[in-house]
Amino acid sequence: MNGIFENEMKLEFISKSSNEAFARAAVAAFAAQLDPTIEELADIKTAVSEAVTNCIIHAYEHKQGIVKIISKLRNREIIIEISDTGKGIENINMAKEPLYTTKPNLERSGMGFTIIESFMDTMEIESIVGLGTKVKMTKKIKQKNENEENEFQMITEE
Repeated sequence: MNGIFENEMKLEFISKSSNEAFARAAVAAFAAQLDPTIEELADIKTAVSEAVTNCIIHAYEHKQGIVKIISKLRNREIIIEISDTGKGIENINMAKEPLYTTKPNLERSGMGFTIIESFMDTMEIESIVGLGTKVKMTKKIKQKNENEENEFQMITEE
């Protein structure tokens, strides 16, 4: 099944902060098909929230634009791409540094990319100044332990 996705979802919305919770919930609902743990789902929601917030706060600044999310499922893994056509990132390595922010006046923590990296298995950033940014992240959803299920079944049958 390499290269073939089991399912795919695309979502576009205006870069308004009120849409961040919607984006997080939509991706979580899509990821639920893989039967993740509550912790895995929380990790995905947090990472999506950080990436979408970056688009809203940094990419478009004082104007509105479109945020795009493409989520794909393959082999118990979710692949999430969040992109914008905003101003882009001048220095990706600097932007990935913990506590670095271009918006200190907004009391931003500068931890967005650090949080995404810690909650997801992989994170890649592509950005071209003046054209926009794409953040691609993946998370492998662990298979439920069959032994635990079998032990529970034996206990309930006794």
